[in-house]
Amino acid sequence: MPTPVVFIHGLWLHADSWKPWIELFRAAGYDPIAPGWPGDSSTVAESNAHPERIANVGIDDVVEHYAAIIRKLPAKPIVIGHSFGGLVAQKLLGMGLAAGAIALDPAQIRGVLPLPLAQLKSAFPVLGNPFNYKKAIPQTPKQFFYGFGNAVSEQESNALHAKYHIPAPGKPLFQAALANFLPNTPAKVNTKAARGPLLITGGGKDHTVPEVVSRSAYKLYRKSPSVTEYKVFPDRGHSLTVDSGWNEVANASLTWLKSKGL
Repeated sequence: MPTPVVFIHGLWLHADSWKPWIELFRAAGYDPIAPGWPGDSSTVAESNAHPERIANVGIDDVVEHYAAIIRKLPAKPIVIGHSFGGLVAQKLLGMGLAAGAIALDPAQIRGVLPLPLAQLKSAFPVLGNPFNYKKAIPQTPKQFFYGFGNAVSEQESNALHAKYHIPAPGKPLFQAALANFLPNTPAKVNTKAARGPLLITGGGKDHTVPEVVSRSAYKLYRKSPSVTEYKVFPDRGHSLTVDSGWNEVANASLTWLKSKGL
């Protein structure tokens, strides 16, 4: 029986952004799926037309949504998440629901202290207005280019925005921003759990989750009894899962999974 793989997208990208990954992983012998977040519509166009459906969705809502999907699978899956999907993937792994996980440039979990200027600038359009907490906020092509597509051409970034961009709930950003002030924050991950292998990646040019943030998350696992590894893609930005270089990241993920017997 092929091993299930669950792909989890982050903020501002639709689940369709995983389609090339799904094809690659299926060809490699896995059984991959990419369900959307609770409230996501089935298409990019519908998601953009109805931002209210995803408004006020928080981290716990997303975790429980994917946990319910996972519990119906025939075997423990590998979970691969990007950005806030990477945070969710770590939580699911720490809960014992996954055989292994890859967190690609994951949103900061509780305990991550660095707050680089680029990250603050990327998040400011949402965090700068407290009323965005319960809203779904779109990104303009210019904002997307700064936060996601800065390592590729503006032309490519604009094309990615048109193809995959959807509004994102503000709530997870506020929850992550306040994580170190709230002991019971939903952005808390069990970093000491006995669990399957975990790979965390960092993008050297990432503005949304700067590499120092990914590295800081990796260091939180130093007391874990389980395998935790870290990989940097030095020339990649936050669009590393969807831009013209996605194949490098996807193949590196496959190679790592095979090396861990997953």
